[in-house]
Amino acid sequence: MSQLWAQYSPYYPAAEYKAPPPGCNVVQVNLLQRHGARYPTKSVGKAIAKSVKRLKRAKHFRDSSLTFVANYTYALGVDDLVPFGAAQSFEAGQVHYDRYASLVDKGMLPYVRASGSNRVVDSALNWTVGFAYASDHEYTPVLSLIVDQTSNDTLDDHQCPKVGTSDAQTDTWLDVFAPEIAHRLNKYAPGAHLKHKDIANLMSLCPFDTIAHERISPWCGLFTEEEWASYEYYGDLYDYYGNGYGQPLGPVQGVGYVNELLARLTGQPVQDKTQTNGTLDSSPVTFPLDRKFYADFSHDNQMISIYGALGLFVQPHNLDLTHPNAMRTWFDSKLVPFSARMITEKLYCTGTSGRETGEYVRILVNDDLQPMPFCRGTNSDGLCTLENFVESQQYARTNGAGDWELCFN
Repeated sequence: MSQLWAQYSPYYPAAEYKAPPPGCNVVQVNLLQRHGARYPTKSVGKAIAKSVKRLKRAKHFRDSSLTFVANYTYALGVDDLVPFGAAQSFEAGQVHYDRYASLVDKGMLPYVRASGSNRVVDSALNWTVGFAYASDHEYTPVLSLIVDQTSNDTLDDHQCPKVGTSDAQTDTWLDVFAPEIAHRLNKYAPGAHLKHKDIANLMSLCPFDTIAHERISPWCGLFTEEEWASYEYYGDLYDYYGNGYGQPLGPVQGVGYVNELLARLTGQPVQDKTQTNGTLDSSPVTFPLDRKFYADFSHDNQMISIYGALGLFVQPHNLDLTHPNAMRTWFDSKLVPFSARMITEKLYCTGTSGRETGEYVRILVNDDLQPMPFCRGTNSDGLCTLENFVESQQYARTNGAGDWELCFN
């Protein structure tokens, strides 16, 4: 069930990690990771508390699944990591050391950055501790840079004033799947008068209450598996039309990070006129180009924009607002669960299996190797030559092909 919680799902591998093909070795790693599981944001928590209050005003409860509500008090924290979320980042640090230990020595530790939100900073710090623990404390990375979210920041999505929201799309889907649930709960809780938005809020309480207390919340049992699939789609629409391809100015918010990624892969200075901080990116102290392991910590919305800027997870058609396509590849739980991670590997391959000797790139999202159809010459092993990968990123290399200007005009 937790894999139907959309962006509130705990991390799980979307596929088993595939080692590089014979003759290829990873020579550089670029990790982009979402913060771990957290309490609700202030606005979400306020909305949840209001919906709980509305349900509690029922005169009585006619179904045993609701009896816990009478004595339930909403008392979750705000914004910060929960202990489970801290553990997620610690575990990720262990996994990444074990997988990429060959890239690390005392003179070549991972370069770690974090966007300046407490939960993101804490996630980065927990990752470094997990990394150090896995190395028996032989290698202890440090958080080298915290990027101020009030200024230019390629790890947060706040710099496009004219960007739209996904409210209209999510409201449309909510009006499709929530009425039946609201009717049932109002029947079992006479006097509550739950509205459609209350259903989304109460369903959100299931993952938040579960991860905060590390046991399945009683709120989860109020809804069927089919209803949870509808909730998953609610989250899918939220991100697809908020920061993804359904939002005209969604992908452009990921351009700055992609241009930083290209700089690291090629060892060349950053070329960007969007979200990058020129002062930070022009300094070898705050943006080194000679590392083998880079680790950046960010937010789910920004990761969605970065997927869009790269060209990952393109859908044949925009997500339908009333009929989910079961064949879609856009599932928030696989794209941006808590502690989600995108890894861009740079590899050096010798001339084996018909492959030319040289540098290659492949991308994994939550360990799922991405096909990269946008990159000429990519085959089933997911490898694209570095030259072709750089060439494929014209959207980023042209600073969003005019979309960045639309953020302000």
